[in-house]
Amino acid sequence: MALKTISARGQLNAGMAIEVECGNHRLIMDQPKNAAGQDLGPTPLEAIMAAVAGCFGTIGRFIAHQQKIELRGMRFEIEADYDPAGLLGRDPDVRPGFQELRVKVEIDADLDREGKQALLEQIEKRCPVADNLTHGTRLVSVLV
Repeated sequence: MALKTISARGQLNAGMAIEVECGNHRLIMDQPKNAAGQDLGPTPLEAIMAAVAGCFGTIGRFIAHQQKIELRGMRFEIEADYDPAGLLGRDPDVRPGFQELRVKVEIDADLDREGKQALLEQIEKRCPVADNLTHGTRLVSVLV
């Protein structure tokens, strides 16, 4: 199958707010008021956690449909740890990204615990967001 390219366009607005157009949608990311933002939207790190939940849910629906599983719903609790010293430039030896991302998933389907665990493992394996987080993606930044 051929590669598919998706795109987004964004700009830094007043203060810390970043507006991004993704397809037909607009996402505003910001920082909390105590971090010089206006709290107009999630932080970029929170948006990553939201993307994990969105991807797990979407892939869960795909797999359930393919396997003829009645998936009534899913719930997600996501936590991640990071050291602000890295992103603030206070310590060059500290990684600026998440040290760990934990996803708790509740699956509402007529499956036993082992079946739900197998479904979750398939979801994680096929989720492109999880793949990007666990395997990395080459990043190419170009000044225009």
